[in-house]
Amino acid sequence: MTIDVKDGSNYFRGLLLLIGKDHQITEREHALMMRIGRSLGFEAEFCDTAIRDILDNPFMNDEPPRFSAGELAEKFIRDGLVLAGADEEIHAAEAGWLRAVAEANGIDAGPLLEGKSGEGGRERSGMIRLEVEDLRMK
Repeated sequence: MTIDVKDGSNYFRGLLLLIGKDHQITEREHALMMRIGRSLGFEAEFCDTAIRDILDNPFMNDEPPRFSAGELAEKFIRDGLVLAGADEEIHAAEAGWLRAVAEANGIDAGPLLEGKSGEGGRERSGMIRLEVEDLRMK
């Protein structure tokens, strides 16, 4: 799926906001966000700085991202579940954030959040499959 820069930026920003909902960034969350940023074509230094600063950035817009397509919002929520589950627990604030994203994009979050699997998409290599890796920014 090809997405524009606005959708790509919203994807990254939205997931940054998600990992900050429990007020801590784990090494695993940091590594996943770096992978997501790389997939979206962002520079490593930009991603690293954004991740490190998310908890202390008072200027970050906290509104749920709105995407140009429901399919992209669903991919975002699935990746959000992977990130939220990276610390072995999906916090209520994280689940609430993902519900708000679904609502803002006019999709039913129920089927996506029901299982809250977080790690359901493992590949044979044992690496977590991320939906973002199927996206290309134009």
